[in-house]
Amino acid sequence: MLNRFDLDKTYQCLLLFLAFLLPLTVFGANLIIAIIVVLWFCSGNYKSKINQITSSKILISSIIFFLLHLIGLLWTKDIDWGLHITRKMWYFFILFPVLYCITSKKFIQYYIYAFLAAIFLTEVVSYLVWFELITPFKNATLKNPTPFISHISFNPILAFAIYIIAYKVVFDRNLDKILFYLYCFSIVAMSFTMFLTHGRAGQVMYFFVITILTLQYFRSQKTKAILILLVIIPSMFLITYHSFDAFSERTDQALLTLFNYSEMKTTSVGQRISFALNSIEVIKDHLIFGVGTGDFVVEYDKVHYRNTPEIISTTNPHNMYILVGVQLGLVGLISLISVFYYQLKFSLQNSDMEMRDFGIFLPLFFMILMLSDSYLLGHYTSLLFVFFSSFLYKDFEYS
Repeated sequence: MLNRFDLDKTYQCLLLFLAFLLPLTVFGANLIIAIIVVLWFCSGNYKSKINQITSSKILISSIIFFLLHLIGLLWTKDIDWGLHITRKMWYFFILFPVLYCITSKKFIQYYIYAFLAAIFLTEVVSYLVWFELITPFKNATLKNPTPFISHISFNPILAFAIYIIAYKVVFDRNLDKILFYLYCFSIVAMSFTMFLTHGRAGQVMYFFVITILTLQYFRSQKTKAILILLVIIPSMFLITYHSFDAFSERTDQALLTLFNYSEMKTTSVGQRISFALNSIEVIKDHLIFGVGTGDFVVEYDKVHYRNTPEIISTTNPHNMYILVGVQLGLVGLISLISVFYYQLKFSLQNSDMEMRDFGIFLPLFFMILMLSDSYLLGHYTSLLFVFFSSFLYKDFEYS
């Protein structure tokens, strides 16, 4: 039987593996997660664990968010799909509390370094694919050289990593010179990758990262920060627009669709607009409690075949707020937003500037990101959210 000291060392090793595998593999990360959860449930000291969990408003709000999905099965017709959605949300019910209980303050930087090491590895492999030094494999193509995961998930994660690295370059006065130059080079390389691929959501978040970093750097000079952003953001947009064909083509298509939606419903942006408009009609008819956890498809199709039969149907409106609104109504939306509210509230009271800034950035990042897809349902992005939340919002004095 492992004693407390050995168990903690085991947990920390597993967490480092999890941080590294997070942006690389579903199977590897899930294997580590399974080991961690089994160890946690078998290690006793349950009263202390329960007290630690119930003392966190963030954890309570996360658990309630999951339980609403479970309760939403009571008025759903498609139980199978409802169970499918509920299973995807289990991170908020089990994994988040488990990770919260075992993360260690002295290992936080190591978790971050392990995560960044995986991003660096991905970058190296991506460039090897792009320069045709190795054959594209798994998800990689010459247009989207992201081998380990799809560009849809990778680009937002890449934007998140760019924020962490850029923050350390700007604010960490004790950063080693070699690490400083490595980070600067990495930011340039990652920025190039961001616009080389077709992940539109990540590209939007890239500009958000620049905005947040500028506001944090000029935190006591907000007017100056805004004036600088009014110059930086348009300038960087124009540079990327004229430098990357994929970015300019998709930007043009998006703008063209917005102004000519009725004639361009079959484009990717047109479909997403249709998904949103049709879903909002469903929400209006089931405003308070939604249609149930599993009935998005059933209820959406009723509106879809009436309004937009010329385009494909969907199982997901590609917007987390709209999906939750359809499934669980205003009750579900309030529950979701409460998670972000308590994260921000906790961070604003944090005396550690880096952890405070990271803690503010994470919910704001996801609140905007989820306008473009249901990123708390996807393995990689939901795990990113839960893993970083487990130590950014932990009261280490209590534990």
